Amino acid sequence: MADEHGAWKTFGERLVYDNRWVKVGLTDVEAPNGERWDYHVVHLARIAIAMIVNEQEEALMLWRYRFATEQWGYELLGGMVDEGDDSAGTAAREAAEESGWQPIGEPEHLVSFEPLPGQVTAPVDVYLWRSAKHIGDPTDTEEVGRIEWVPLSRVNELAQRQELLGAGTLVSLLYYLNSRRV
Repeated sequence: MADEHGAWKTFGERLVYDNRWVKVGLTDVEAPNGERWDYHVVHLARIAIAMIVNEQEEALMLWRYRFATEQWGYELLGGMVDEGDDSAGTAAREAAEESGWQPIGEPEHLVSFEPLPGQVTAPVDVYLWRSAKHIGDPTDTEEVGRIEWVPLSRVNELAQRQELLGAGTLVSLLYYLNSRRV
């Protein structure tokens, strides 16, 4: 790929901020026009998302508030993949902790993507389950909200009203709906 027209060259990166959730680096780059400079890159942890869809074609979601964007809306369940953990296991664990619903069976890897590749690395892995059992109340007291089975027929309406929070939720739902039509 590096030989393709328009490829950028990288000569290294220096971290200027580093913690568990976010790293900020200055990457020494050369653009295709030959100009060279330090480019800011934000590195976020890998996120694993559980998309649980029942027989009625409803997705299990959490209605919640996000302070950074000052928005209420629906999110699929999921969270940060810790070092040494696998994405599918993280997605299943986070779903149970955030909703009180445990995914059943082996997941189908639905899609992986990078939502903001221009300046941010933020890998997202999405797994699909077709069944879940209610095991009790949510145990994650940080991720609180209203748990709902949301009809997939409402996805376009909710997206239009900006009530689907984040690329992880929006991309996952739209990808799933589009893949059913193929």
